[in-house]
Amino acid sequence: MLTGPALPGIDGMTRRVLRDTAGVCAALALGALGVWPDRWRIAAGVLGGGALVGLSAWAIRGAVDGWLGAAGSRPPGAGVLVKFFTRHAILALAAYGMMVRLHLDPIGMLVGVSSLVLAAGVEAIRRIQRVS
Repeated sequence: MLTGPALPGIDGMTRRVLRDTAGVCAALALGALGVWPDRWRIAAGVLGGGALVGLSAWAIRGAVDGWLGAAGSRPPGAGVLVKFFTRHAILALAAYGMMVRLHLDPIGMLVGVSSLVLAAGVEAIRRIQRVS
């Protein structure tokens, strides 16, 4: 699971958004499979998009952690940018492989990528309800 000791320094809200992203992506994939049972590549595309958004979050988190660095360490250099662009090149290759080689549905992948936005919206609604 994405939440736990493997991700130190992540607060509770971020953990909830990560968990909700996985849940929303799975629900969207099951929904696509329910609506189009004979077109399984749409549901697989949703799951592939969820994997892409997970890879993207990993890449961005690594860049932010590298840029901020540890207290007392030397300032970040070009290595952080190289890692950032390398991780995004891996992300682009993964998307290419999913669409061209695995023939996953690109609209399904777009829906899967949007699961992070939906999960963030759910968290925003939770915050508003707590304040009210």
